[in-house]
Amino acid sequence: MTIQFYCSVFGFARIYEEPAVYGIVQRDAVQIHFWACSEKHIAENTACRVNVKGIDALYAEFQSKGVIHPNAPLQEKPWGAIEFGVVDEDGNLITFFEKTQQD
Repeated sequence: MTIQFYCSVFGFARIYEEPAVYGIVQRDAVQIHFWACSEKHIAENTACRVNVKGIDALYAEFQSKGVIHPNAPLQEKPWGAIEFGVVDEDGNLITFFEKTQQD
């Protein structure tokens, strides 16, 4: 289910899937690996950040699919990034960000 969700909703491609055990998806240069976990609270307390280019277009794409987290709309942050968040069907928070300041 997770692999299908990432492919159909987030536009990733399935790289590998061993149902209910392990899976890999990829979109552009981002590859995400998943493994089965029976403890739902782990997913609900897990997050990752993905650095992207073209955040406005990505936000519009995900907004049209209704997956933007209500508490994480596209915003400029004081740490030099524009970002937004989504939550997948397992409760994992994914924040997509684009740097606005050079290191």
